Amino acid sequence: MASIRERSGKLVVDFRYRNQRCREKTVLDATPVNRKKLEKLLQKMEAEITLGTFDYAAYFPKSRRAEEFAKIDEQFHKAKSNYPSFSDFAKTWFAEKQIEWRLSYRRKVRTTLKKYLMPYFGEQPVDQVTRSELLAFRASLAKVKTGKDQKPLTASRINQIMIPARILLQEAADRYEFDSPYRNIKNLKETKPHVMPFTLEEIERFLKAVRYDFRNYYTVRFFTGLRTSEVDGLKWKNIDLNRREIHVRAALVDGRTEGTKTQGSTRVVQISTRVMEALKLQKALTGEYSDYVFCDRNGNPLDYRNVNRRVWHPTLKLLGLEPRRAYETRHTAATLWLASGENPEWIARQLGHSNTEMLFRVYSHYVPDLTRKDGSAFEALLSQSAAELEVLDEK
Repeated sequence: MASIRERSGKLVVDFRYRNQRCREKTVLDATPVNRKKLEKLLQKMEAEITLGTFDYAAYFPKSRRAEEFAKIDEQFHKAKSNYPSFSDFAKTWFAEKQIEWRLSYRRKVRTTLKKYLMPYFGEQPVDQVTRSELLAFRASLAKVKTGKDQKPLTASRINQIMIPARILLQEAADRYEFDSPYRNIKNLKETKPHVMPFTLEEIERFLKAVRYDFRNYYTVRFFTGLRTSEVDGLKWKNIDLNRREIHVRAALVDGRTEGTKTQGSTRVVQISTRVMEALKLQKALTGEYSDYVFCDRNGNPLDYRNVNRRVWHPTLKLLGLEPRRAYETRHTAATLWLASGENPEWIARQLGHSNTEMLFRVYSHYVPDLTRKDGSAFEALLSQSAAELEVLDEK
């Protein structure tokens, strides 16, 4: 039974919590009015202690025992929970879901779980992960530095790490019937992707300067918009030279051939004249001894890291071109198609996009520079209108 005492003119509460005697001095003067206020507060405290909802630090934030009881409460709740720990449920969830994912995405999720999520939430019961803990975890990711340059994680990478946490906790909430703590947590705002497409003049310079045995390879990349994994995993059986079509059915990821990035990425890419010439030349080089269109001397698929290091970057340096990713060949194809006036829906299909939204969001602002119009079409329309008005006035 809690009681109220007096010490040095101040009121002191004396109560038991977790089978321990607790005495906390208040700032209230020892007056009858303050005693009545404290008695009501004690009644509330005792009710919360009975219900198991009492928070020591909420009542006595400056107490030396607040942190001590916070740790005891945490261990108590863990022992009390009938639900699996975050780590145990993560293992179950991964085992059940991996059949739905490509091998590369499976590795990505496994890395996220082991490197970030499981070390942080560990043995905490899955139903006791809170929204504030998720936000604190996300904030901690902004302090993580990776790579040789020790750069902090980008907003995009942090969002990618949080995706498995959201799906995992939602599945746990559905399965064990509790409210998911991830509700109303929005993604961090990501910066727009910085693309650096080549001009036609730069493409021609590059193709003339690059090693002869890689000229066909980069011609196909520049003028089809295939992803690195798609062109490296391209096989002769998926090329129809008679119909001038490339059937994108697979991708090469970490040396293994697997399905395309998304369902929409499985598509048919039309072969232009430049690409047709390159593929015919390549057919004579590798068509007899390898299933892969572009391969090493042993017929094995290319290692893009090795190609980038030994061919791509040295060629850019030789020409004095600004360093950029080989993925810019895909961006280049998109901007050239837009600049030439191709139907945006056709371009989206060639790139494997489900609609034109990404096309305009990522590439459209490059079109004026490539076409050298920069509003000139609008100016021409106004000039024509003004000239027609002058003619009418003269009449």
